[in-house]
Amino acid sequence: MGVSTVEDPLDFSAVRLARAYRDGELTPSVHVDRVLERARERGGKVGAFSCVCDDLARQQAESAEEMLRARGGSQAPLLAGIPVPIKDLVEIEGLPFEAGSPALAGNVSTHTDGVAQDIMNAGTLTIGKTTTSEFGMSVFSESPLGAARTPWDGRRTAGGSSGGAGAAVACGVAPLAHGNDAGGSVRVPAACNGVLGMLTSRGTVSVGPFGLDGPGLARHGMLSRTVADLALGIDLIARSRPGDAFARAGVPGDRGCGALAAVESSLVALDARGIAPLRIGLITEPMVAEVELSASSLDAVERARELLESLGHTVVEIPAPMTPHDWQTFMPVWTVGAASLPLPFGPAGSAEARAAEEAAGVGALTRWLRDIGAEVSGVEYAAAIARIQRLTRRMAEAWQSFDAILTPMLSEPPVLADRIPTNPQEDFDFQSRFTPFTSVWNMNGFAAMSVPLHRTEVDGTVLPVGVHLGGTRPGDEATLLRIAAQLEALDPWPTLVTP
Repeated sequence: MGVSTVEDPLDFSAVRLARAYRDGELTPSVHVDRVLERARERGGKVGAFSCVCDDLARQQAESAEEMLRARGGSQAPLLAGIPVPIKDLVEIEGLPFEAGSPALAGNVSTHTDGVAQDIMNAGTLTIGKTTTSEFGMSVFSESPLGAARTPWDGRRTAGGSSGGAGAAVACGVAPLAHGNDAGGSVRVPAACNGVLGMLTSRGTVSVGPFGLDGPGLARHGMLSRTVADLALGIDLIARSRPGDAFARAGVPGDRGCGALAAVESSLVALDARGIAPLRIGLITEPMVAEVELSASSLDAVERARELLESLGHTVVEIPAPMTPHDWQTFMPVWTVGAASLPLPFGPAGSAEARAAEEAAGVGALTRWLRDIGAEVSGVEYAAAIARIQRLTRRMAEAWQSFDAILTPMLSEPPVLADRIPTNPQEDFDFQSRFTPFTSVWNMNGFAAMSVPLHRTEVDGTVLPVGVHLGGTRPGDEATLLRIAAQLEALDPWPTLVTP
C-alpha cells in the first residue's frame, strides 16, 4: 500500500476532472483508455469489478465529449465524462447481471434500472460493474464468483456488499461509484477502504420504474473520496417517480436534494467563521450485537468529537434507544428478503430448492438465510414490520432534539479475510459484531454515512477507521454532508491508496 502525492488526471476528484475537461486539459475519449487500463490493473488486484465494460465506456466517452463540445462545456452535465461504475446488483441492458451468484452466471440484463439510467444520462462513463457479495446478503464481498479486498492491505476484506465500489474509489479507478445498502452495504466498504459512503434516506432515491421498495431497508447511495464528489453523486441519483411507496415531498420526477448546495454553503460558513451550531448525540453502546469495541473505533469517535466541539457544535453522550435484543426484529424481514429472491429452483426452503441451490453453487450464507426466511409466517412477518416501526418511533422521539447521531462505524478495522467463518450462522453473527450500528439506520429509514476520519496501525500496516454519522429525521442528507465537509476541511484524510 502506498499513498500517492503526484497529480495525475487519473487521481482527480470528479469536481477537478470536470474542470479539466472544461478547461481543455484533456478529453473523455483520451482519458477513458487510461481509466480502463487502471480498472484492469489496480482494479484487478483488489477484485473491484465483476466485469469491465470497454466498449460501452468508450462509446459513452465519445458522447460525453460531444456534450461538452456542443454545449460549450458550461451547459453540459457536470459529471459528463466522469467514470462512475455501477454495482452488480443493478441491471443495465446488455451487460452481465450476476449479483455475485453462480445461480445467475452468464445472465445478461434485458432492461436498465432507473438509477443506472439516471447515472448514465448524466454523461458518466460506466467503466464496469462492481463486485458484490452474493445478492448483497453479506457485509463482506466474498461471493462464490470472487472477492474484493481493501487496497490498504490485500489480505483484508473490502467490506460489502458494495466492496468492489469501495475498492475502486479508494485505489483511484474512479472518483465516484454507485452502491446500495440494506444493512450497511455502502457504509461498511467505505470504512474498510478509507472513503466516504452515504446511505440515502428512505424516499430520496426512487427504485422505480422496475424495482420495488418492499420494507424500505435497501436504498441507493454513493461512495467517493471527497465530500463535494459525494454530494454531486447524491444529487445525481436523488429523484422521485410515480408510484414510489416512500415518495418524498414534491412532484414525481423532481431531481436532486440540495446536497451540493449544502456542502458549498457549509464551507462558506466555515471560512466566514459563521457555522450554525448543531446538537449531536454520541452513542457508543452497540445496538446490533454485543461486542467490545476496539480502541481505534473509540479513538476515531473521540477525534470526531474534538473536531466538532472545536467548530462550536455540542456533542452529548446519550444512551442507545435500542438493544441487540431489540435488533432481532430485523431478522425475519432480512431472511424473508433472502427467501423472496426469484431463483429458478422452486420455492425457498423446499427439498427441491435446497438440492438445486447447493448443486448450482449458491453460497452457504444465502442458502441458510433462505431456509430461515421460508419458515417465517405472514403473521410473523407483519409483526416484525410493526416492531421495526415501533423502534423507529422510539428512536425519532429520543433524537428529536438532535441534528445528527455520531457512533463508531465498525467494531474494529477491516478484518483479515481468513477470519470470516465458513459456517453460515457463525458468519452472520460475525458480521453483526463487526457492524454493531449500521443496520439501525436501514430500519429507521434515515440517511447515514461513513466518514474516513481516522487511521490505526495493526501489525505494522496502517488501516482506515471510519466514524458513522446518522440522521435523526427523514430526508436530511444535507445535515450529514455539512458535518462531513467541515470535518474534511479541518482534518483531511488520505484521498488515494495504491494496492
